[in-house]
Amino acid sequence: MGQHEHVRVAVIGSGFGGLGAAVRLRREGITDFVVLERAGSVGGAWRDNSYPGCACDIPSHLYSFSFAPNPDWPRSFSGQRHIRAYLEHVADTFGLRPHLRLDHEVLLMRWDSDALCWEIETSRGTYTAEVVVSATGPLSDPRTPEIPGLAEFPGKVFHSARWDHGYDLRGKRVAVIGTGASAIQIVPAIQPEVGRLTLFQRTPAWVLPRFDRRISRPERRLHRALPLTGALRRKLLWGIRELQVQAFTKRPNELGLVESLAKASIAKSIKDPALRARLTPSYRIGCKRILLSSAYYPALARPNVEVVASGLAEVRGSTLVAADGTQAEADAIVFGTGFHVTDMPIAERVVGADGITLAEAWKDGMRSLRGATAVGFPNWMTIIGPNTGLGNSSMILMIESQLNYMADYLRQLDGLGGRGGPGGSEGPDGSEGRGGSEGPGARVALGPLPSAVSAWNHRVQARMERTVWNTGGCTSWYLDESGRNTTVWPGTTAEFRRATREVDLSEYEVIRAGRQLRVVEEPDGGTRTPDEKEVVR
Repeated sequence: MGQHEHVRVAVIGSGFGGLGAAVRLRREGITDFVVLERAGSVGGAWRDNSYPGCACDIPSHLYSFSFAPNPDWPRSFSGQRHIRAYLEHVADTFGLRPHLRLDHEVLLMRWDSDALCWEIETSRGTYTAEVVVSATGPLSDPRTPEIPGLAEFPGKVFHSARWDHGYDLRGKRVAVIGTGASAIQIVPAIQPEVGRLTLFQRTPAWVLPRFDRRISRPERRLHRALPLTGALRRKLLWGIRELQVQAFTKRPNELGLVESLAKASIAKSIKDPALRARLTPSYRIGCKRILLSSAYYPALARPNVEVVASGLAEVRGSTLVAADGTQAEADAIVFGTGFHVTDMPIAERVVGADGITLAEAWKDGMRSLRGATAVGFPNWMTIIGPNTGLGNSSMILMIESQLNYMADYLRQLDGLGGRGGPGGSEGPDGSEGRGGSEGPGARVALGPLPSAVSAWNHRVQARMERTVWNTGGCTSWYLDESGRNTTVWPGTTAEFRRATREVDLSEYEVIRAGRQLRVVEEPDGGTRTPDEKEVVR
């Protein structure tokens, strides 16, 4: 408990974002870093979500790092077990194990304005870091609604992301709450073995067939022998989705054809017209995330399944009562109710230069510069930050763009005199890296200008206005409490990559040890370097 360690960079989380950051740091020659992980193994959402049927709805060759292709994906859409194994493989292949600090839950991060470093309290000791890269992800903390009477329910209760594998569902009366991405995988997986399944559906989802198949041995041999073929496969999958995104972001009215395909899928499996009506959404397809499953509708048509077209409102003993008054008996309740996405839980544990938490700074909605940095929080950045989510493509593409930004951020700090030359650490190829720390504190820090953050968010929200996520007539988890979409990127992944290729220093203030050198903002929106009397000492 008493250990203390100073590092150049502290990465929080070991999912795709955290491991990707660790790999990129090593490639940049920075080896003086740790990855703080609250669990006992790596994997993030793909470690925590082990529910029956858990799989990715993005093709495997696109849902993986470009720098770590896997020629041996067994299926076109891989399951949780294989994705988690892939992340363990990345940790081994790129020599990340020495940097991992498992079972280290971050309790508090506080910026020290004098030393220009972050003080980090964890469950296993304290750290100081010149830069923090927060890669906790939006799908890390389950959201369970407050239901009157739930605490007195005599049966079993758990969230899809905290599945109790020791509880036997066979023959039980099971209630599944929610119809999102997790629920549509859970329902067909458990339906054959449960006695009775009651699905509480507040809003129906648009579900398209998932054309999953086994990837043949000859295909895998080809990808192993000629890696270029795997890269081409990835490029094709990416290109198709880049073309599709225009309909979501610019021409939502063109989504009618996709809606008709989804309705045909419902009609094929659901013969009961009343059930079909309950399962058909009234909002434009794409407003909520389009879900993929070829087994969901057939499972709902089975005789041991009942769909309650209303949310769970109350629990009375073992009786579950929906908002419309419908009642159902249950032995177990499974919440497929998603995560804290627009109210990032880690934000409660980050205290910035002004002594307030990130949660307080974002109380009116999450706002950052290019999805990475926040006003009042120098040398702190997020991977998968505000408005970096995607509605139809691979988040790994966005993560890699943010890693480009992170790498250039660290280069800019070096260029401004943030380091005193090469330290004693070793780069990934055995060469001397830039990672050696000289003790707590940096010589320079960067903090985004309020005007730059405002300008970026204005551009993002202006583009958001005509997207299907804002015009489609639904309320989704993409929107925060004020109805602002702080989750999704309203453009292509190529546009985001261009926007995050490098750090524009005119968008930042430069903070030096012992004095703060600000880029002065002019009334007309321009900036200039301050004269000597304006330097804060």
